[in-house]
Amino acid sequence: MPLHIAVEGGGFHAKGASVALGRAQLAAIARVGPIAQAFAWDADAAKARQFAHEMSESLGIAVDAVSLPDATREAGILVTATSSAKPFLARALVRPGTFIAAVGADNPHKSELDADLFEGTKVVADSLEQAAAMGDLHHAIEAGKATRESIHAELADIVAGRKSGRTNEAEITIFDSTGLAIEDVASAAVAYERARDQGRLRLRQ
Repeated sequence: MPLHIAVEGGGFHAKGASVALGRAQLAAIARVGPIAQAFAWDADAAKARQFAHEMSESLGIAVDAVSLPDATREAGILVTATSSAKPFLARALVRPGTFIAAVGADNPHKSELDADLFEGTKVVADSLEQAAAMGDLHHAIEAGKATRESIHAELADIVAGRKSGRTNEAEITIFDSTGLAIEDVASAAVAYERARDQGRLRLRQ
């Protein structure tokens, strides 16, 4: 089934860092499933329009810059990839059956999801200990809207089949990703192996 996806945060992540997290997320999702329509929202409307134009040309899909309510109304997948210090994604904006990939809040001072979103939803973290200390889950726990025990699983449990994923079409699921060093190491290893196999390695003597 073609996907409808919204990326919230089309600018550069982490105050002008060279890695544009929203761009990487949309490109990755496009590799694993056909995208019928993508939407872009950013607190800076000009950045959202630039993101939409660049990603539409790069991926060959329709990407429209829209308001936050319009983005969430149409999309079944929401990616929050901002450096926001205040939550902007409220429960009222999220329709039943939505999957939320919350990837921007990677320190205790960042927050993208309203704490109410953690009540009655299925929450998966890349690392429970880390997300409880610095992710959106951290803020939900402080607000009394979640506990460590209320978290459904870590990502490894889902991948290995130890825990279930979505169990019905109306279920709201959240992936709270704060980033793990092992993921960076694995990515670097793949990049190294590809460069080696393509003869593009230049070793210093």
